[in-house]
Amino acid sequence: MLYVVDLDGIEHEDPQLDYLQEISRDMTLWVDAGVRTADQAIDVLVTGARRAVLSSAYLRGPRQLARAWRLSTELAFEVEMANGGVVLADPRWNTTDPAEVARMVRAAGPEHIIISPREAPPDWSLVRTVASGGPTWVDGSFAREDAPELVEVGAQGGIFHIEHLLDSREE
Repeated sequence: MLYVVDLDGIEHEDPQLDYLQEISRDMTLWVDAGVRTADQAIDVLVTGARRAVLSSAYLRGPRQLARAWRLSTELAFEVEMANGGVVLADPRWNTTDPAEVARMVRAAGPEHIIISPREAPPDWSLVRTVASGGPTWVDGSFAREDAPELVEVGAQGGIFHIEHLLDSREE
């Protein structure tokens, strides 16, 4: 499986749908394209992606999450974190507690949660808490050697950044 971050989608709200469609012909994709609305999530899925990743940092609130879920169940939700709290595109989440955001998302439908600490190591106790509620993935600043920690806290898996994998192969 390949987790694709479409920077044009995230930074310019212009996802590279044609490229995603080409890539999805050869492998299973989860795509984070900076989805802000339910319609954008469906656009990502129409490319052939297995899951569209919605993020607390971009999605325009709980209402768009509920609408996206009504349109498709092939969604994952990223809880993006910085400075110990959740990065929120919309204040209607009414909390910056990552475990509470994950609980709210799961109550709305999506089961797959991605915990994404930025520029910090994962809070493994938080991952354990979120993983107790369902499939949880960790995106982060960690290396292949940290994989046993994912198992220990009950995470479904980790999202390893390609540069970290390539760096470890060179050593």
